[in-house]
Amino acid sequence: MTSPTTAGTRPPQTRTITLGPTSQIEVVLQDFDRTQSFLLLHGGGGVQTMAGFAALLSERTRGRVLLPTHPGFDGTPKPDTPTGVPELAQAYVRMLERLDLTDVTVVGNSFGGWLAAETALLKSPRISGAVIIDGIGVEVPGHPMADVGGLSRAEILALSFHDPRKVPVPPASGGNGPSPDVLALIGYTGPTMSDPTLAERLGTLDLPVHVLWGESDRIVDPSYGKAYAAAIPQSTFTVLPRTGHLPQVETPKEVLAALIDLGDR
Repeated sequence: MTSPTTAGTRPPQTRTITLGPTSQIEVVLQDFDRTQSFLLLHGGGGVQTMAGFAALLSERTRGRVLLPTHPGFDGTPKPDTPTGVPELAQAYVRMLERLDLTDVTVVGNSFGGWLAAETALLKSPRISGAVIIDGIGVEVPGHPMADVGGLSRAEILALSFHDPRKVPVPPASGGNGPSPDVLALIGYTGPTMSDPTLAERLGTLDLPVHVLWGESDRIVDPSYGKAYAAAIPQSTFTVLPRTGHLPQVETPKEVLAALIDLGDR
């Protein structure tokens, strides 16, 4: 009997996903190979905001955890396509087809939460559920998203954490303007970082969706999260204490416990 693969031992792999008859995109994909499958989608802070949680999830669930870097983030090239969130979601569904995966749970944070919702809306038979963690994308009257387009990475992080002592030190960027990742984010979402049609379209989802929200999120507050969940027929809404916009970074064990608890219901 062979020993199970140690979580995190696979180096990142580059896979080419055919998006259309004439165009391709390249995605740097970290593949923590296990059995149960999870697709983790990072937000505007880049893949590093999901990497630690990917390793934890793989170790604790013994599942196969896929962590792609969205094209244009972390210094990767962004081709002409995909141009928006729905197109990027289509690319990831094609990736699941290429890998021949089934019973996949899609987990996304912030922009990745919006992307997880769009991926679920494609109604692929390979996807069995979704988890949205402090997602963006919907429009909720009276609860606007913080305007991060003109903020530096340090300023965004200050709005994202419950405990200031847990805020990572931003790398030296040579300026105080938006980071390259924020610019890549706006390239997908547009300047408003929302879609006025998303909330209505979420009403067509026919799979279970868990919506998790940090109680101290100052990017999109818990009332915004409650409205997000209310738009989804088969949703469960859970507020996570003592955490902000990036629970998988600030309180990863609590996120893992919530995922396991909700999955057992």
